[in-house]
Amino acid sequence: MKGNELWYGSDGVKYLGPFSAQSPSYLTGEFPGDNGWDTAGLSADPEAFARNGALEVIHGRWAILGALGCITPEVLERWYGSNFKAGAQNFGEGGLDYLGNPNLVHAQSILAVSASQVVLMVLVEGFSINGLEGVGEGNDLYPGGKYFDPLGLADDPVTFAELKVKEIKNGRLAMSSMFGFFVQAIVTGKGPLENLLDHLDNPVANNAWVSATKFVPGP
Repeated sequence: MKGNELWYGSDGVKYLGPFSAQSPSYLTGEFPGDNGWDTAGLSADPEAFARNGALEVIHGRWAILGALGCITPEVLERWYGSNFKAGAQNFGEGGLDYLGNPNLVHAQSILAVSASQVVLMVLVEGFSINGLEGVGEGNDLYPGGKYFDPLGLADDPVTFAELKVKEIKNGRLAMSSMFGFFVQAIVTGKGPLENLLDHLDNPVANNAWVSATKFVPGP
């Protein structure tokens, strides 16, 4: 792709740079994020390739939102006085009411919350598959237009191709980050920001190796 030779085509960047093995024949560098790596051959079938590519983009977008959602409450608590653990009150006696109004859906009502989530997700997935007149067509990972690209960032084809690569790279990083957040929370009982600040304060005492040794069985 002219203007993006670094990220596309058979001569594009590979997963281990100059030390990469020969890429499978079906990984031609045509799609964003194709770095020539598929050791297990999961995308050898064209249909599987298309499906896996779409799933990676969608999961990457969710992970980006999730990572932001994990970090933002801690930032607000540390520097702006917000109560990071206010949601924990939902599991206490009496729980929480939405907007503090007991006449609204009670936050401890799992059935009501689940039903609301199902309805909202059905609407989103319905649009994703079938599209919506005047908004966008279905089965399009990049609908664009005034609703999904109001700033026109992807109007230029070369820029659009580069943005696709940036999105998938950041999505992969976010998915790895979310996994790290989960493991850290299980091991330390703390959020990602607090873990980071603890490590920066004392890297020797607060790191993955020290935490891992706590789970080693004793003699």
